[in-house]
Amino acid sequence: MKVKTSTARSLALATLLEVFQEGAYSNLALNKQLAASSLSPADKHLATELVYGTVARKITLEWQLAHFIEDREKMDSWVYVLLLLSLYQLLYLDKIPDHAVVNEAVDIAKKRSQTGADRLVNAVLRQILRNGLVNFDSIKRKNKRYSIQYSLPVWLVKKMIDEFGEERAVAIFESLFVRNKASLRVTDLSRKEEIKKELKAENSLLAPSALVKSAGHFAGTKLFETGAITIQDESSQLVAPTLKIEGQERILDACAAPGGKTTHIASYLTTGKVTALDLYDHKLDLIRSNAERLHVADKIETKKMDATQVHKHFPASSFDKILVDAPCSGIGLIRRKPDIKYNKENADFASLQTIQLKILDSVCQTLTKGGIITYSTCTIFSEENFQVVDKFLESHPDFEQVSLIHEKTEIMKEGCLLITPEQFGTDGFFISQFRKK
Repeated sequence: MKVKTSTARSLALATLLEVFQEGAYSNLALNKQLAASSLSPADKHLATELVYGTVARKITLEWQLAHFIEDREKMDSWVYVLLLLSLYQLLYLDKIPDHAVVNEAVDIAKKRSQTGADRLVNAVLRQILRNGLVNFDSIKRKNKRYSIQYSLPVWLVKKMIDEFGEERAVAIFESLFVRNKASLRVTDLSRKEEIKKELKAENSLLAPSALVKSAGHFAGTKLFETGAITIQDESSQLVAPTLKIEGQERILDACAAPGGKTTHIASYLTTGKVTALDLYDHKLDLIRSNAERLHVADKIETKKMDATQVHKHFPASSFDKILVDAPCSGIGLIRRKPDIKYNKENADFASLQTIQLKILDSVCQTLTKGGIITYSTCTIFSEENFQVVDKFLESHPDFEQVSLIHEKTEIMKEGCLLITPEQFGTDGFFISQFRKK
């Protein structure tokens, strides 16, 4: 049934149905709905908050709602999602009056159905307001309680606690609900102070090239359009500088799309070249488009290629420096992409490690003697990070680890940089480096 999405809540509902029923990515589904709507900027902002908030808090909302509905299976799926969406507003959005949430939900239900769904929605929401919510302390098993409280699968809760200890794991859980900062890279550092003032931004605590702001739509500015800035997380901006580029090098970016790190690498080059690889044409187009906007297209060559097959296409000593920003679980991105936590399984980590090692094994065959490989991921778990470093060095005795340092010593671990989301409010990130002897 095609339903008109004339309000922020009806658009949010349509988006959430795509995400929960059809497995759509929330950012893509939302962008598609917003592009087709005629909502005001304020309503688009509300719809965005409703979609990401409901997805991020899904496990919590479902647990609370289960105490107020008898049988979820007997309920139309859209009614159930409408209740989740409404419960999110009642629980987490203080500026919206409770009666407005209920009235809007009832109105949406009336327009969608003639079968009395509006009465059901009204009854459930009013019962929640009357009786209040169930306390998390009623959940006796600790991992289950954290799972419900922080809307994370139980396996992920256990994995975090095993890896970081309970206290730090809980700090990470809590940080995932702190709104993501807007982060940008200044392409010409001589203009950083001027741009900082114009955007009313702050210096990053991690990356000299980064500016941050609690919120902001930088992509809509003239500065972005002319290539003076680009959108890139602070932690990601630490990668290119580890290559210590002098200007003339031949560099490989083995897993390059969408091109944030590729263009950052290119900004250091004079006579050198960076070869950027990806498997998909539309992603290579994205790299080229970013390179044009940032005025570094002449320093970048794109090739459609599987990074595990690099050694079959390039001879030995083809590159002086290599970046492997490896395909990974993306667990470090949960704050920005809450879908990730529901779409992963514990078993994914072993298969990802296999691919990561396969890429490193392939690219290292094309590196000059004395050349360096930077290996990075946007995840925080050992299987994809420290274990990969150890296994690569174990099977490649002609390589040695290069210890990376940073003025923020708390992100230094075993010669690598590991940033977890609670430390600086950034994406979770890992960076390591090897040198060919």
